Amino acid sequence: MFDLDPWTLLTILGMGCVTAITRGFFFFSSKPWSLPHWAQRGLQYAPIAALSAVVIPEIVMTQGHLIQTWQDARLFAAVAGMAWFVWQRSVLGTIVVGMVVYLPLHMGLGW
Repeated sequence: MFDLDPWTLLTILGMGCVTAITRGFFFFSSKPWSLPHWAQRGLQYAPIAALSAVVIPEIVMTQGHLIQTWQDARLFAAVAGMAWFVWQRSVLGTIVVGMVVYLPLHMGLGW
């Protein structure tokens, strides 16, 4: 069914072992283990940093280049969504407002 050469098989097995060891690392110790305070504090910023790294390029770039015009529905939708979130602190409302602004501009005006 599958034709695996020895190097491919060795690579798959090696990656599986590395994955199992790194994910099971915390189970190998018999003592309780905790992160230092500075690391715990730093991890509080990880979700927002990851979200920013994914969302911001999607808003300001098209096919790997910065957008060249202000007539882009994503810009207006992002501003409207941010304004709603600052005003109401509602994630669902932010998504709805952003889409209510985005869809007419994108589909109606072709931005």
